[in-house]
Amino acid sequence: MKIANRRNLIIAVIALIAASVTLSQHLGKKNETALQQNEGLPAARETLPALGMALPTESGPKVGLLAPSFTIQGEDGTAYAVGGARNKAVLLNFWASWCDPCQKEAPELNKIAEKYKGTLDIYGINVTSYDYKANAQRFVKKYNLAFPVMFDLKGEAYAKYNGTVFPTNVLIDRNGVVAEIILGGLTAEQMDEKLKKLVQQ
Repeated sequence: MKIANRRNLIIAVIALIAASVTLSQHLGKKNETALQQNEGLPAARETLPALGMALPTESGPKVGLLAPSFTIQGEDGTAYAVGGARNKAVLLNFWASWCDPCQKEAPELNKIAEKYKGTLDIYGINVTSYDYKANAQRFVKKYNLAFPVMFDLKGEAYAKYNGTVFPTNVLIDRNGVVAEIILGGLTAEQMDEKLKKLVQQ
């Protein structure tokens, strides 16, 4: 009877030890998994809010792609560059002096330049290959344009954006991504609504 009790006691102790080891291993794996998951959280928090989504790597004249880059000299002698991240959003305004919607838009662009001067750069680009420079210069004086004006003598910058219409307004966010390409004129209210969204991105 004593031998049987001793044997049962040994079996019970062995079973208890085995159960304890199994439980310990299970809890260890669970804690390790939880630790790995928790270690992954800070990285996700840093990445997702900062970017929202991955930036594109391809450039082109299309919404969601990086804006095609170019540098062009303004009438003030400054070289203006487009392409890549910057402190302000950009509005590229491709225009011609003979274009009626461009003439109607010019005073509104002056108001926009003043209203958004802290958050938006406006580049007025005369596509001189479709115009006469002398007429374009008269246009600038007539409307007293309050933002940098440059002359795209060979239409190279315009071609980068597949330009076909005047005016063509290209909205580019601070990450250098094309947010919208607007063909033809808009009302002041429509343009203002689009720019509010642009500068908030």
